[in-house]
Amino acid sequence: MQTCPPVPSVSLAAPLWPRIFRWFITAFFLGWASGCASLPANIGRVPSAALAQPESTALGQLAQDRRAQAGARSDSAFYLLGGVDAALASRLSLVDGAQRTLDLQYYAIHADSSTEVILQRVREAARRGVRVRILLDDFNSVGEDAQVLRLAFEPNVQMRLFNPLTGSRRNMAARILSSMHDFSSMQKRMHNKLFIADNAWGITGGRNLGDMYFGTGDKENFVDLDVLAVGRIVRDMSTSFDRFWNDELAYPVQTLLDPEDLDALRKPEPSASGAPGTPGVQAQGQVLPVTLSQTVLPTVTPAEAAQAERTPIDLNTVPLIWAPSTLLADKPGKVGPDDDEVNAGDTAIDGLLSLIQQAQRDVLIISPYFVPGDHMMAVYQQLRQRGVRIRVLTNSLASNDAPAAHAGYARFRDGLLAMGVEIYEMRSDPDTANKLLGSHGAGSNEHRGTWLGSGVGGSKGGTSRASLHSKVVIIDQRLAMIGSMNLDLRSALKNSEVGLVIRSAAVAQQATQQVETTLTTAAYRLERRDGHFYWQAPAGASFPSETSEPGASAKLKLMVRVLGPFAPEQML
Repeated sequence: MQTCPPVPSVSLAAPLWPRIFRWFITAFFLGWASGCASLPANIGRVPSAALAQPESTALGQLAQDRRAQAGARSDSAFYLLGGVDAALASRLSLVDGAQRTLDLQYYAIHADSSTEVILQRVREAARRGVRVRILLDDFNSVGEDAQVLRLAFEPNVQMRLFNPLTGSRRNMAARILSSMHDFSSMQKRMHNKLFIADNAWGITGGRNLGDMYFGTGDKENFVDLDVLAVGRIVRDMSTSFDRFWNDELAYPVQTLLDPEDLDALRKPEPSASGAPGTPGVQAQGQVLPVTLSQTVLPTVTPAEAAQAERTPIDLNTVPLIWAPSTLLADKPGKVGPDDDEVNAGDTAIDGLLSLIQQAQRDVLIISPYFVPGDHMMAVYQQLRQRGVRIRVLTNSLASNDAPAAHAGYARFRDGLLAMGVEIYEMRSDPDTANKLLGSHGAGSNEHRGTWLGSGVGGSKGGTSRASLHSKVVIIDQRLAMIGSMNLDLRSALKNSEVGLVIRSAAVAQQATQQVETTLTTAAYRLERRDGHFYWQAPAGASFPSETSEPGASAKLKLMVRVLGPFAPEQML
């Protein structure tokens, strides 16, 4: 057996340049050390498929009844989920209603309060006989978030990690450093988001699972959009799920780690005195001990889970729009070692660009990370030459959670403006988060899909910044794509993606109304004047126009300016 070399230690007290040098040496040895490790043989994996007869379940029968009541010709229906409470409550409804199967596919599931609420329901469903399959990209299953993998050891729950890495799970920095020997594989990620119950009702869109996606993040909250789907289109979603689930890159959790490994990753919980010990809950000035056995995640207390609880929506009355639709879905091979799918021009992004090229009047693009590349720029140029209006809403530097992606986007701003593309950048301040993250009581008349509401549903202190995360394209006010893909080179070349294309003026208009509210209340329009960029505030806005990357610190601006030119566009 090969023995791996020890990793050199790094002293934080060392002078700056020697410390940087040691970090590079550390990265080298971590990469070398992890290179000694390899993934286990992925054998003994039992193939499985989505429920063949969804109509035999209560959810399947409800889908048929809803269609009959509506007298709909289309075989699929949709409901936009913009408000954070609606997004969480709809998922709880699907878990509670499931009788036979639950299939969840995500890029990231964070170990926090809202996830605890969902996982508790999922565990209850498994215990009443529902077959649960959870497929999770492996990249983010580190540190505290690795505790989500505990669900894999529950009876009737199967969990697999897609494209796993051999690097450390201690924290994200260690994972990246110790996976550098396999940089190409680390870059290719399963970015899909699907939540399917009994192969009859499902959800897809931009959201992963975690507090920041449901309006209760400590430091950051994502403005996002999902769509609840019912009917035939859900079977297409399940077909995509099955492809990934049965792929050779999907490893059962048990082949990669066990409960003891997860215990070793846990941080000691502080006691009332601040020392490691039993966690506590604040109640009328006193810290009371709590028992964690009833939670799935050891990092979440029952009190925290109770605070995140939401009342499920009523699937019998949720307003559905019946419309023709299709699913854009990458194949698992896009994430694999070969690039055949990308080279053949047969990806979800290729399909979306083909639809965009057919636009006659206008295209509205919402993409948090917007790095077009030469091919997309050529598509936009052709549209502009035909007189098609193009509007883009993306993150500002301050609201972008990935500054490197902003550096890639900044390279194209001049060209986009020159061809007549209208660019809007979202503000990041807490007031924007409070405006845009809908918080509506479940079951109320306001439980609609909207970014506007009465605040940030439980946002801690109302000080979290807003970050755009929705991925939406609206074409000619009649076609709407809602999915996991950004209009960037990473989604085009590296990540697997999935998205729903809905041919409905009603859905397109609803989505447009939500986006335009953001444009007129919480976004700057980027302009070019006298050779300089200018961020124009909307008429009547409570914030001023700016002349330099609004809301971003000098340090952040400098970092993007210095490092941006060296980052490859396809990796941003």
